[in-house]
Amino acid sequence: MATAMIAVATDIGDKINRELRTIGANILVTPQEDTLDVEIGGVNLKPPSDGAFLNEADLPKIKGTFWHNNITGFAPMLPVKVTLQREGTAETLTLLGTYFAKRVAFGNEAFITGVRSTDPWWKISGVWPEDTSSDVLVGERLAARLATKVGDELTLSGRHLHVRGILSSGGAEDDEVVAPIWLAQEILGKPGAVRRVYVSALTKPEDAFARRDPKSMSGPIYDRWYCSPYPQSIAFQLQEAIPHSHAEQIRQVAQNEGAVLTRIEGLIFLVTLAALFASALAVSAAMATTIFERRAEVGLMKALGASRVAIASIFFAEATLMALIGGAVGFAAGGMLAHRIGYAIFDSQITVPPVLLPVILAIAVIITFAGSAAAIRRAIGLDPVFALRGEL
Repeated sequence: MATAMIAVATDIGDKINRELRTIGANILVTPQEDTLDVEIGGVNLKPPSDGAFLNEADLPKIKGTFWHNNITGFAPMLPVKVTLQREGTAETLTLLGTYFAKRVAFGNEAFITGVRSTDPWWKISGVWPEDTSSDVLVGERLAARLATKVGDELTLSGRHLHVRGILSSGGAEDDEVVAPIWLAQEILGKPGAVRRVYVSALTKPEDAFARRDPKSMSGPIYDRWYCSPYPQSIAFQLQEAIPHSHAEQIRQVAQNEGAVLTRIEGLIFLVTLAALFASALAVSAAMATTIFERRAEVGLMKALGASRVAIASIFFAEATLMALIGGAVGFAAGGMLAHRIGYAIFDSQITVPPVLLPVILAIAVIITFAGSAAAIRRAIGLDPVFALRGEL
């Protein structure tokens, strides 16, 4: 049980993080200008505009950061106002440009990214549009209001768009038209413009060290912070990769993930302790029975002059041998149990590292010694006269 639980605990962080990525992105990247407050005398002087934009050409650099393997996907967003023309009337709607499942290349590496990976809870009635097409999705609330169904055409800002699916997201997208980002850029008249980017990354729970300001660090401390997969350090690297950007963790997502992971690891620790405690009780009972059956042998050794240390050494040597055998068998059985747990819960394999074998053997010896100590202490205190008579 200890082998299985330790193997699961060492591999569970990445597994659970991948499971929790289904709740959405955990890092948001926006233009740096959006974080600046232009206020004089309590008056906000920031111009009433849609703000600055990121450059779509810089987005593949996300896969060039130190933790690029931890980034499971990203989705740029560009909302624009469009005019719906139908039956001689005009209505203003929001069209959201994004990636659905776009192939992006960085160097020699090519990968697929978009809302289908960052927002897996989106439900589509129909089919997903291609990122190179003029097809769109219509949010379910908007579709109900406009009486629009799959296969219809919408005329938005003079463009005839084909409805490929009805989107149910449970969010603001249910009142919007979702389209390939190139279409939103064309309507806005800003090729390559991106308003914000949602990034989904595998991270570790933040602690006091994670919350430190990187500007206050130097040398090995900074390197340790930079090379740890905290949400803050990955966001910091995204800012370095994307010019004129500001990245921050979506705290509701990241902190809830950390809380879930900490509680599950705590539960695994308690199960391991309970298993080891039960093992110690079983060893104690087995050793007490063995010494009771061999009390005459102990009395004879003491009558022949054997010291307490010599008698204790014999029993501890036997206990060590049995601990090593039991530890090896337990390691093999625990490895199989860990594999079954991995496939049953995460539908993937949990790897049991070979370096865990000496750890398990050491735990087996410690538990055996702890369980045997009381019985062996009682054995070396036996009176040889009563022991030879078969009495205790």
